[in-house]
Amino acid sequence: MAGPDTQASMPAPAVALPEWDLSDLYPAAKSPALAPALANDLDRAEREARDFAARYAGKLAALDGAALAASIADYERLQEILGRVMSFAQLRHATALNDPDVGRFYQSMRERVTDISTHLLFFMLELNRIDDSILDAKLSAPTLARYRPWLRDVRAMRPHQLSDELEKLLLEKDVTGRGAWNRLYDETLAALRFPLEGQSLTLAETLHRFQDQDETVRRAAAGAIGKILGEHSSIFTAITNVLAKDKEIEDRWRHFARPVSGRNLANLVEDEVVDALVNAVRESFPRLSHRYYALKARWLGKDQLDHWDRNAPLPGDKSVAIGWGEAVKTVLEAYDQFSPEMARIGRRFFDGRWIDAPPKPGKSSGAFSHPTVPSAHPYIMLNYQGTLRDVTTLAHELGHGVHQVLAAGQGLLMADTPLTLAETASVFGEMLTFRKLLNETRNPQQRRALLAGKVEDMINTVVRQVAFFEFERRVHEERRNGELLPEQFGEIWFAVQGESLGPSVRFDEGYRHYWSYISHFIHAPFYVYAYAFGDCLVNSLYAVYEGAHQGFAEKYLDALRAGGTLRHRELLAPFGLDATDPGFWQKGLGVIAGLIDQLEAMDKA
Repeated sequence: MAGPDTQASMPAPAVALPEWDLSDLYPAAKSPALAPALANDLDRAEREARDFAARYAGKLAALDGAALAASIADYERLQEILGRVMSFAQLRHATALNDPDVGRFYQSMRERVTDISTHLLFFMLELNRIDDSILDAKLSAPTLARYRPWLRDVRAMRPHQLSDELEKLLLEKDVTGRGAWNRLYDETLAALRFPLEGQSLTLAETLHRFQDQDETVRRAAAGAIGKILGEHSSIFTAITNVLAKDKEIEDRWRHFARPVSGRNLANLVEDEVVDALVNAVRESFPRLSHRYYALKARWLGKDQLDHWDRNAPLPGDKSVAIGWGEAVKTVLEAYDQFSPEMARIGRRFFDGRWIDAPPKPGKSSGAFSHPTVPSAHPYIMLNYQGTLRDVTTLAHELGHGVHQVLAAGQGLLMADTPLTLAETASVFGEMLTFRKLLNETRNPQQRRALLAGKVEDMINTVVRQVAFFEFERRVHEERRNGELLPEQFGEIWFAVQGESLGPSVRFDEGYRHYWSYISHFIHAPFYVYAYAFGDCLVNSLYAVYEGAHQGFAEKYLDALRAGGTLRHRELLAPFGLDATDPGFWQKGLGVIAGLIDQLEAMDKA
């Protein structure tokens, strides 16, 4: 997923940026829907899914351990076929949201895959009905024992599972329900154009101006975003109201106590651990964001920062656009200094055309790394425009990609990592790159700019994401009392932004609409705290690395190879860390506070 709050600033590098080659998923064809390999896969998956249901439906409890393991292997193979199809469709759509033919193809694939999946739905539902004692006996078979972590995670959903008929209904209706609203949001946001500098810019290009040296450019960009988002507030409000109500209905049927409970279960993290993280961050607002933005306001000669100044360059910062080749070299060298194996894997993304970097109309904003399926490889999407933040975004997404390559050996069912741990590898990659750049920078002014940029990224990752979490919490709780008006969304947004950013940041009226471009609110409710979880975790992890290099890289790569087989306690134990320890989060937050201490000391020197 994209690094949070990603914004860029300088003119795009002139060098041609790489575009991905999706033929590793399916060969090119005049129309992707007519590609023989894709059509054959869909037809084969449908035949085999029907056969799978005929062989196993209603019979799982009676299978011995070895036979149950064979059924899981068959299920995994079928999911791999469907995952390949949907990965291809999603990646094509991500770079062509404005192309109706691509949109039609994407929707057609979703509908076809959903239809096939209805024949497989019984499998996990029926697995969850097997009594614990009976399943434990079956797990004595070595072939089934391999799937123990996956069965553990599937069965965590048992208390919230509905009847087979209801589960099938929810699956089939997703393409015309939640999935359709997500598509409407994506295509609406991608179609928006923002008038600026005599041009009609995309959202990504306009956000790009928020780090321009000229405040008039930043102010104009902020005004354009507020104006255009405000003009479309009715549709974004309607989409968010519908999806919040949809979630509330399903949560009620599944007996989730709180709006965030379903996300926590999916992340395999306890409610109390997330509560501890959120509370620790909110308590730290004054010593982190409030303190830093007061410092930055002084640097810019202001009593208060306008919100468009939050990520503005520091006075005297003479940053120039960083070429793509230099960015690649910087990130791979940082990875290589930590682990040559990590760098070798990372280099494959560039050699194999697994990255799509240029910003362009119709392309999804932000950045992500899509794992696709273990039989293929991940793909990374960026909107590279040559800033230092773009370099760290590359490091972030490449960290995801390396993680996904390493975890692929677990197979489709167990390669996927909970969001809280998925952000670990990406943020660690960012930290490696930052430390390399800082160690190589001797000029005091440049060091201050690097430190300030890192602090701003950390605030965006930790403080801003917890504020986003708080916005979602309040929205979902308020939605239970009825539909929210655009003004209510704006009031909640202003409240959480003021609390998190502090008295040194000033908001204009247009800023009340900025919540509507945060796509995680639409696609993955309560995803956002995973960024803060990952950043604080990595800060603690990096402190262990700095204190004991010997053997750390090997243990770290082993943790990535584990994919989704281990939970956070098991993954962190080899490093002597425990996320359930009340002091754990304070250690990570202390790293951010320490960097602000350094900046304050530089300011006084």
